[in-house]
Amino acid sequence: MPSLLDTLKQTSTVVADTGDFESMKRFAPTDATTNPSLILKAVQLPAYADLLDRCAANNRGASLQTAVDDLLVAFGSEILKIVPGRVSTEVDARLSFDTQATVKRARHIITLYERQGIDKSRVLIKIASTWEGIEAARQLQQEGIACNLTLLFSLVQAVACANANVQLISPFVGRIYDWHKQQAGDSWDEAANAGAQDPGVQSVARIYAYYKTHGIATEIMGASFRNTGQILALAGCDLLTISPELLDALASASGELTPGLTPAFAQANAPEPLALDEPSFRYLLNQNPMANDKLAQGIRAFVADAQKLDALLGVRLA
Repeated sequence: MPSLLDTLKQTSTVVADTGDFESMKRFAPTDATTNPSLILKAVQLPAYADLLDRCAANNRGASLQTAVDDLLVAFGSEILKIVPGRVSTEVDARLSFDTQATVKRARHIITLYERQGIDKSRVLIKIASTWEGIEAARQLQQEGIACNLTLLFSLVQAVACANANVQLISPFVGRIYDWHKQQAGDSWDEAANAGAQDPGVQSVARIYAYYKTHGIATEIMGASFRNTGQILALAGCDLLTISPELLDALASASGELTPGLTPAFAQANAPEPLALDEPSFRYLLNQNPMANDKLAQGIRAFVADAQKLDALLGVRLA
């Protein structure tokens, strides 16, 4: 009997959510995603010391910003030797509220990839789903630079991304689950909030139904999973980016699964069209405590890890 991972690959494109090359080789995903936290974790492993040292040696006298981007692209370039599809590389989260600075940084990252002989069609630029980030993605998409809008916790953000014609969104599941569980405290019922009833799963399913019913081409990649139940409940989603630990759990279990996200599901559950401009986006996001909290928290966490990565590389440059 095939493993659950093999079965899942028949309904959704599986993406590795890691900076670890060996995990990618083992699970053979189509694409891979990275972020500052994953890169920080990877560069502290002995296996990647040479990559860090080489990047530092190549950037003597360069700015720290240039050296960091070079390191991100070095990881991405190695990843693209393993996966047949695309890699997502994140713009510095400190630029999440600066449209033009995000655009400039994204262009620089693409230039670095092109210098490595890598076509931009194999790279997704990751940007936080703030209004400014979405507007940066709109401009980059018009230039032929594909974007992955991350830290996405609401239909409002998803609709704004669709309006900007972004290539792909990464709606988070686990962080939504975490927020609701924390809010409920001792009254949280795990069984009643599992599978299709999981609040994070429901958020992605709502976005899926909206996109598929209204003919939106933007790809949906479920992200930030806490358990395999969340993943299996979203079988049928365009893409699912999964940590090595959960990939291992899926590969170790056998069984069949029935996709929960299908065109029929979308038709039966589609939300009404949502008209958005900047004021309505900001208002509706503000009115969603979970999405507002988790977006801000996510940016702060990525900034903290970006600063740690700066410090780590700064020591090598010095």
